[in-house]
Amino acid sequence: MPDARRARGLGETLGEAVREVQRVLAQAGVDDPGRDARLLVAAAAGVETSQIIARPEWRLSIEAQARLQDMVLRRSAREPVSRIVGEREFYGRRFSLSPATLDPRPDSETLIEAALAISAREGWRETPIRILDIGTGTGCLLLTLLGELPLATGLGTDVSEAALATAARNAETLGLARRATFARHDAHEGIAGSFDLVISNPPYIHTGDIADLSPEVRQYDPLAALDGGPDGLDIYRKIAAGLERVLRGWVILEVGMGQADAVAQLLQQAFVKTRKAEVCRYDDLGGHTRCVALRLQS
Repeated sequence: MPDARRARGLGETLGEAVREVQRVLAQAGVDDPGRDARLLVAAAAGVETSQIIARPEWRLSIEAQARLQDMVLRRSAREPVSRIVGEREFYGRRFSLSPATLDPRPDSETLIEAALAISAREGWRETPIRILDIGTGTGCLLLTLLGELPLATGLGTDVSEAALATAARNAETLGLARRATFARHDAHEGIAGSFDLVISNPPYIHTGDIADLSPEVRQYDPLAALDGGPDGLDIYRKIAAGLERVLRGWVILEVGMGQADAVAQLLQQAFVKTRKAEVCRYDDLGGHTRCVALRLQS
């Protein structure tokens, strides 16, 4: 049974709780404490954030207040809200997380937008294409595209069995398990067949920059999903090295700041002796190149 006196310390109504949680998180140095306060109060109370605005006078149960106390302690220690509530919304869908998966970033929606623009160009909404997602993590990239392209099927690979299990659960939850397969591979090694679209958001942070990341990232995202080696390009080299064997259409890779030229060169070098290819770049909302794409020409 929760301690009622302790639980009531953050307010007894939705409105009171949001104000008090915002104050506590601001003192802890959390970015955007107002947004996080609304998300945590909603999660603790089991309501949508819209209800906080519509019904701020709604009272929280003692159990909800106790849950909120625990959540606020965790967020004050810089654990991300998505880790605390166990899920992240990405491109209009909710994805469960685990300690083995990267927390999906809004910037990665640029890859989805790029893939959908290419899909419209290629007529893929009416075509049963195959998609390969390298380093699938939560499966958010592959499953989002399968949700948007009703005839597509896909394979998500990862070196982490725990990440693959998380992706498979997300596929079940989203009703996409029949069109999605997940298997343990290092990049595309050991994969049979070819794919119309290869996608990846690989680790691209320089090893020397890991220590400078925010606590939310450094302490809670798996290192293997962040560390791209001394120059941030280790996994891009691995992807490019065997790409000719598995690609028959487009590849789209998310890139870090200032990496677009190097990644484009790696992709072009993979086909320079055998196939003609065109390279495209896609910017995020901030005007920074977020994705590099290559298309094999017939």
